[in-house]
Amino acid sequence: MEDAVSEPNFDDRFVLSPDVGDYFRRHGHCVVRGLATSAEVATVRPSIDEATQARRWDRRPLEERDTYGRAFVQAGGILQHDDVTRRFVLGRRFARVAAELLGVEGVRLYHDQALYKEPGGGYTPWHQDQVYWPLDTNRTVTMWMPLVDVPREIGGMTFADGTHEMGNLSEETIGDASQRFFETLIRERDWNLSTHGPFTAGDATFHTGWTLHSAPANGTETMRSVMTVIYFADGARITASEHPARELDRVLWLGGLEPGRPATSDVNPLVWHRSFDD
Repeated sequence: MEDAVSEPNFDDRFVLSPDVGDYFRRHGHCVVRGLATSAEVATVRPSIDEATQARRWDRRPLEERDTYGRAFVQAGGILQHDDVTRRFVLGRRFARVAAELLGVEGVRLYHDQALYKEPGGGYTPWHQDQVYWPLDTNRTVTMWMPLVDVPREIGGMTFADGTHEMGNLSEETIGDASQRFFETLIRERDWNLSTHGPFTAGDATFHTGWTLHSAPANGTETMRSVMTVIYFADGARITASEHPARELDRVLWLGGLEPGRPATSDVNPLVWHRSFDD
């Protein structure tokens, strides 16, 4: 059994295998095993659990929610909860891996988000994350880290290989319409689908903003507790918000800065840069 960790240090360096980077560049997603230890995760999980319940966006009973609401308990801005959640979200260990996968000098925080799939929770419809993001770069990536062991019967995400190279496939945001549209597209184009489960707490997947993905329903009695952190390449600028979802994100997650401005608001700190290692 791992020793308890009183205050995890998430700023140290994790050595990423070149094979993982190659896989990510080919497929638009990958898994990094043991990015955090189970002991580290056990130390931060109580704060993240508490923050998730305090900041969750939909408090209706599961049976009263729509498809999107049944997919997960969702809470953003977890880093604001306490020092523990802030150290996790702004951990340089994770951000450096994100930068190495993207092949960029540095990455900024877009936002963090807890996604807890409840016992009996529904499936996550097919979607592309970056349809929400008014940024002028495709150098974007989401880290998805389970805080509990995730066996195959619970499941992680399913990815459509290579879709990261195709850009915006639809303006549909996540929901019933995106599920119908992308199910048809996957069938018509015969895309290969991949998943990386099962997972141990502290494993993490990474996928680009345009990588098409979904997740199965949770038919078990176990809460699938997951924390995500979204990064984008330092130097990106804000684009015109020609979609209501992108306009909302510009206000929520980019400090309300105007289109054309560098995405450097106070809520988008530089989490890791090569110069930090000098």
